[in-house]
Amino acid sequence: MAEKQYDWAKIAKDPRFIELHHKKTAFLFGWWIFSTVYYFLLPIGAAYAPGLFKIKVIGVINFGYVFALSQFLVSWALALYYAKVANNDFDRLTRELVEEIQ
Repeated sequence: MAEKQYDWAKIAKDPRFIELHHKKTAFLFGWWIFSTVYYFLLPIGAAYAPGLFKIKVIGVINFGYVFALSQFLVSWALALYYAKVANNDFDRLTRELVEEIQ
């Protein structure tokens, strides 16, 4: 059985593909900037504001530990949010495009 050939140049010019690509790029770039800044706040904060990171929160747990742990939580939250947006928005646009191509 021969593979079906697609006109990728035509697909790339399709308004739905352009919309999908634009939405996905804007979404991912914005969250990439946020997550990069949030990630680098830990080493920068520890270097330039060590007093802040030594503040005790609960017992021997200080703000530095809480902030470092929050990075894991923020990563999971972003992953869940991306999955939600992808399922609702990106997958719908992709499905519409694929249905027309086939």
